Amino acid sequence: MSPTHPKRPERSVAAKHPPKPAAGPSTTPAAPTKGTVPAKPAPAQGAAPVKPPRKEAGPPPALGADGITKTYGELVALSPLDLRVEHGEGIVLIGHNGSGKTTFLRMAAGLLEPSDGSVSFDGHEAGSLEARARVSFLSDNPTFYEDLSVWEHLEYVARLHGRDDWEQEAADLLGHLGLYERADDLPVTFSRGMRQKASIALGFIRPFEVLLVDEPFVGLDAAGKSALLDLLDEAHGRGAALLVATHELEFVRRVDRCLALRDGELTYDGTTEGIDVLSLVS
Repeated sequence: MSPTHPKRPERSVAAKHPPKPAAGPSTTPAAPTKGTVPAKPAPAQGAAPVKPPRKEAGPPPALGADGITKTYGELVALSPLDLRVEHGEGIVLIGHNGSGKTTFLRMAAGLLEPSDGSVSFDGHEAGSLEARARVSFLSDNPTFYEDLSVWEHLEYVARLHGRDDWEQEAADLLGHLGLYERADDLPVTFSRGMRQKASIALGFIRPFEVLLVDEPFVGLDAAGKSALLDLLDEAHGRGAALLVATHELEFVRRVDRCLALRDGELTYDGTTEGIDVLSLVS
């Protein structure tokens, strides 16, 4: 029986599709090409105070938050937050459990209604069709359709976002993440780490200008972490804005800006150079 998805091209044989780049599979975030982002030296001790949100004149930011907040009765999950993320900016979001990271990311993704304030993407309100077309969100707890295989999920997401030339890229993504041989299996049957890899493939098969990611390295093995770092580097190099909630130091060293939340309050907004991640989250 012929396979239901294309085979990865052999490196020694010319193929109809271009070979995969050395750093990882070819992805197509809808953003202009820029240089790759080199890793920076390990951070030293010290931290800078919280800075006010940037208010430069000009075009709207890739992501803008204006006084966004979330409360549950007397409980404040996220205090009013103002934030500006420029196109092509790479940001790490850190904080202990319950600090407000997931709350903010879910509101930004249009999956949770804010109590007040707003979030926009390139001037379009979060949750609108225009915003959803620009944003890819990787949840810390991915969900899948029970009766669709990994390959069928990829086809559904790619076609939903208007992609017709998705098959070879999907095969390359699965190969890069170590899931190629599981393409016809149901992701609902996978382990935590395998489900995370499937979710990553779904997040990268669609075009995006902003990538929101919530604790992506949890549950991944060393090979999975390396594959994800490659994909994040490539997306950033193409000009996508990244906002990634993680304490993974290898990613912290790759970006220039860090946001720290504590008990729903923004406590740090500054450079990643010289910061002590543990002190910011303790």
